[in-house]
Amino acid sequence: MIDLYFWPTPNGWKISIMLEETGLPYTLKPVDIGAGDQFKPDFLAISPNARMPAIVDHDTPDGPTPVFESGAILLHLAVKSGELMPTTARGRKECLEWLFWQVGNLGPMAGQLSHFVNYAKQVEDTDHGYAHRRYAGEYNRCLGVLERRLADRPFILGDAYSIADIICFPWVLIAKPLGQSLEEFPKVADWRARIKDRPAVRRGVDVGKDFRRQGPHTEAAKKVLFGQTAKSLPA
Repeated sequence: MIDLYFWPTPNGWKISIMLEETGLPYTLKPVDIGAGDQFKPDFLAISPNARMPAIVDHDTPDGPTPVFESGAILLHLAVKSGELMPTTARGRKECLEWLFWQVGNLGPMAGQLSHFVNYAKQVEDTDHGYAHRRYAGEYNRCLGVLERRLADRPFILGDAYSIADIICFPWVLIAKPLGQSLEEFPKVADWRARIKDRPAVRRGVDVGKDFRRQGPHTEAAKKVLFGQTAKSLPA
């Protein structure tokens, strides 16, 4: 059994989709980031970065094993299940390249763009024009990288759907709310549609939907979520 520490965001969907695709049994453990649950000692023992997703795998030879960071979790689950990752040396190499590309490029750029689209004006009444344009441009550039990669293949690694697709999909799924049309990226749009139509993906995106925030953050939540520094972590 796997405990999934989760809040319904694109980062969380990566892992819920993977669990639904593989059929590995899991228990959902909601972590309310607006309430500061991510800073509780029990959660920090699992995820020292105070971020989700994170898991605890109770079925390993070493006993309960915590794993944090989405790329590491997807690798762990792919190895555990024997699914959704190539078995050849070259295939594994390419899989790792695109996994690291997402965690170093597409994910951070989209996440920061989301902040300036959705939250910056809630925190302070300041013109964040340059920051917004910077991350919008980088997100657009990343979509261009994906478009080139998908020019002659249905999935990132070729004919086979893999964790490389799973890790990239959620931040492309929400392109429109981030202000980015996919009209200039037809291959990405087709890839997105292929993945979105998968039943396990639909189930994964629906995980925790009852916890999704409705409306703006409360003032208390803003104090927890925004302006964090090292001092935000408990002693």
